[in-house]
Amino acid sequence: MTLALIDYGAGNLHSVENALRTAGCTDLTVTADADVVVKADRIVLPGVGAYGACAAALRAVPGMIEAMNQRVRREGAPFLGICVGMQLMADAGEEMGTHTGLGWVPGRVRRLEPRTMEAKVPHMGWNDVVPRTAHALIEPGEAYFLHSFAFEGADIIATTEHAGPVTAAIGRDTMIGVQFHPEKSQRYGLALLERFLEWRP
Repeated sequence: MTLALIDYGAGNLHSVENALRTAGCTDLTVTADADVVVKADRIVLPGVGAYGACAAALRAVPGMIEAMNQRVRREGAPFLGICVGMQLMADAGEEMGTHTGLGWVPGRVRRLEPRTMEAKVPHMGWNDVVPRTAHALIEPGEAYFLHSFAFEGADIIATTEHAGPVTAAIGRDTMIGVQFHPEKSQRYGLALLERFLEWRP
């Protein structure tokens, strides 16, 4: 089982790579090569930073969007988006202007607006992941979050609470995205990655 961890200059690659290897992935390639991605059995898209900058960086990698669309959308390879990597699955993000996403899941990424002054932005630290619908990869537990923007739209499979419900995970078909950081979520995060490596959607 080959796994492509996409390197587009916008992810916490070293930590995500280490977590995937700890979870049992033995054939992992960190890559900015679209030809590697289009042949991979599984694909992971990390992301840290501003939505627009990450979207532009991903589009700047020759052939990468086309390879992802072919392998994930048309051929059904299991896909995991992490943090901004999840947000990029949306139609658009509204961080410092409006920026086009991959359009894989209907929705937009908007700034967090908690209902109380006590709930700070960014949303940072450990918080509960509460499944909204049954999914093979998402279980209740605590994960580590760090974000100022959140997904609003369709296919929400888990939420967390930050003075109101906030999207924690989205999923459809062979794609899943998580707003939290599995690589920083200790046993909960590693267990999620283990399930992703075994997932047969």
